[in-house]
Amino acid sequence: MAETESESDIVPGTVFTPRQVRILKIVVIAMGVLLVAGFVLVISVIVYQASDKGESAAPEQSAGKPAYPAPPVPGLIVPKGMAVSNMALDGNRLAVHLSGPKGSEIAIIDLGTGSVLQRIPLKSE
Repeated sequence: MAETESESDIVPGTVFTPRQVRILKIVVIAMGVLLVAGFVLVISVIVYQASDKGESAAPEQSAGKPAYPAPPVPGLIVPKGMAVSNMALDGNRLAVHLSGPKGSEIAIIDLGTGSVLQRIPLKSE
């Protein structure tokens, strides 16, 4: 006679039937395959983004000339005794914090033209 598995047969050392053990093995293998496939996908996307094959935001450059030639900049005139202590960039404007013994000021520079848009003296209360 052929032996059939009944629901009352339990695999020794577990609380599962042989059918439940088979289903559990299939589920664990499927989840392992999904994890490996996910890692491969994430790593391949990172490599694709880091390679030159992805679209770049900057236009292509020729070997000899820069992509954006810099306009001649008159430069920021720093008053005597003052020094640049900090800078912050926001879009096309640069804020330069100048400090010295007579006080501090912030100079706002337009990077497109290189001109000083505004000088803001800082006063303490």
